[in-house]
Amino acid sequence: MDRAELSITVHRTGDEALLRLTGEIDMLTAGQLSAVVNEILTDPPPRIVLDLGGVTFCDSQGLGTLVVLSRKASHAQTLLVLSNVGDFLLRVLDITGLRSALMIRNETAP
Repeated sequence: MDRAELSITVHRTGDEALLRLTGEIDMLTAGQLSAVVNEILTDPPPRIVLDLGGVTFCDSQGLGTLVVLSRKASHAQTLLVLSNVGDFLLRVLDITGLRSALMIRNETAP
């Protein structure tokens, strides 16, 4: 079995931390994502953007992690925004009812 990989690159500007995620967000990698976001939250910018354009898979653990991180961010007076969310992920968020719990900014959306 291949081990799922998630690579995260962080670009930080004055008012934003942009995290580009590539790979899978699942049981094996959700902790890695949490660790990176928690690190940013030690000195939080006004906005953290998770660019999910490169995400190929996200399981229930991954979804739960996104919701938890979103809540943690708001406690830190930071906005956690998901961008470039793939169709498959939007469908899953709709099905699970989590879409309303997350801030999604898709450039392609109307």
